[in-house]
Amino acid sequence: MIVLLGVVVVILGFVTRRNPVLVVGVAGIVTGLLGRMDPLEVLAAFGRSFADSRSVTVYAIVLPVIGLLERYGLREQARTLIGRLGRLSAGRFLTVYLLVRQVTAAFGLNSIGGPAQTVRPLVAPMAEAAAERSTGAKLPDRLREKVRSYSASADTVGVFFGEDCFIAIGSILLITGFVNSTYHQDIEPTQLALWAIPLAVCAFLVHGARLLLMDRQLEREMALAAAEHDLPLPEGADK
Repeated sequence: MIVLLGVVVVILGFVTRRNPVLVVGVAGIVTGLLGRMDPLEVLAAFGRSFADSRSVTVYAIVLPVIGLLERYGLREQARTLIGRLGRLSAGRFLTVYLLVRQVTAAFGLNSIGGPAQTVRPLVAPMAEAAAERSTGAKLPDRLREKVRSYSASADTVGVFFGEDCFIAIGSILLITGFVNSTYHQDIEPTQLALWAIPLAVCAFLVHGARLLLMDRQLEREMALAAAEHDLPLPEGADK
């Protein structure tokens, strides 16, 4: 029972608001030492756990890479690229990204996008640049945050409704396993994946429409902001 003192370390660490990674690491070391493991065995256990769950801990490698790319101008290059596309507004760009995200998720490629590795360094800056180009003025902070939230929603909605069209995704296997074992049914993952396709199409139409309506909302709010501060109307805004 003395090995369970590692749980006490976790509780005390979270109560005192210490760094979660440090708390879990110390708890693991304490548990290993109390379990009569030598330091090398504890270190080997950490290494095995990291290797076995690398899909979860891969962020520890990905985030520093993204930080370096942003430091050397990734966001600026993304904004420059989107600014060269004359007719592409923020809503149209995010609608295309929503479609790409759904299609890739339907083939099981969930990890090629995400809020940390794609939305923040690439998608959101490109959407902001498209919005500023289409409205003809610099976005205020409130509207900038709105564009960023829509960028994150395009990624989330796309992967959420697209991944269920892939038969080997965890949610499909969980549903089929639970229904077959509990209610004695004979449901195949392919059946659920096929029924998920109409739902994914509906999700794309609904959220795609919301993304396209965002362009008009931005133009209207920019016009109202210009009127309140007695500024010239942004180019293309409705008078």
